[in-house]
Amino acid sequence: MSTVIYPSPIFGPVHSRRLGISLGINLMPADGKVCSFDCIYCECGFNRDHRPTLPLPTPKQVSQKLEEKLQEMTASGQLPDVLTFAGNGEPTCHPQFADIIDDTIRLRDKYCPKAKVSVLSNSTMIHRQSVHDALMRVDNNILKLDTVDPIYINKVDRPNTAYDVQQIIERMKAFNGHIIIQTMFMRGTISSMVNGQWSMVNVDNTGEEFVAPWLDAIREIRPQQVMVYTIDRETPTKGLEKASREQLDAIRDRVIALGFPCSASY
Repeated sequence: MSTVIYPSPIFGPVHSRRLGISLGINLMPADGKVCSFDCIYCECGFNRDHRPTLPLPTPKQVSQKLEEKLQEMTASGQLPDVLTFAGNGEPTCHPQFADIIDDTIRLRDKYCPKAKVSVLSNSTMIHRQSVHDALMRVDNNILKLDTVDPIYINKVDRPNTAYDVQQIIERMKAFNGHIIIQTMFMRGTISSMVNGQWSMVNVDNTGEEFVAPWLDAIREIRPQQVMVYTIDRETPTKGLEKASREQLDAIRDRVIALGFPCSASY
């Protein structure tokens, strides 16, 4: 099983399918993963396999390393399109997330004012007022909503903190449109523990029974944009398959028909 553990606190730049030339900001330790989800498709692997021993980077460390990298990129004439909070887990779990966002915006304005500040989040911490307010200050507040089905969430996203999808949707609505919904569509059958026994479980969320309720949630949330995508790298769980181009295009077109911009990444 091949997984990716990113350097911390800065990595890249890398080319993002959805965002362009992206300079990564990883608020998790460099030697492991810290996440409030334990997704079966995560390129960083399972939480249990990557327990960190190093501490979280401090706001000062993040700011210093980011400024050094932006100075280097300025000198080489290759400025980023986006500064992206991602990496080895959930960035909003960092207790000083809001302060780090403010430092990042300050440095963006100084070195690369055309670049966007983006946060890739699984939405589990948006009940915190400081996190909500910080996400309102970034350009791209990209929040995960893989489905509205609690059973699917528990077997695929596998939250390890309290997670009520209807409450998440209500909190997403509180961004008043300053939100980009990101959804992973995939297919496959996996081996999973069910009622104390190993069973083969279907994890296909491309069917109408998943897509129609998800579209209803999109209509409620009224995001500025929707991003639908599928598996791009090796996953820690075997048996997962890409959603087809035709499936993603069909879902994308239904979102657009609701009046919301939508991109599909294959």
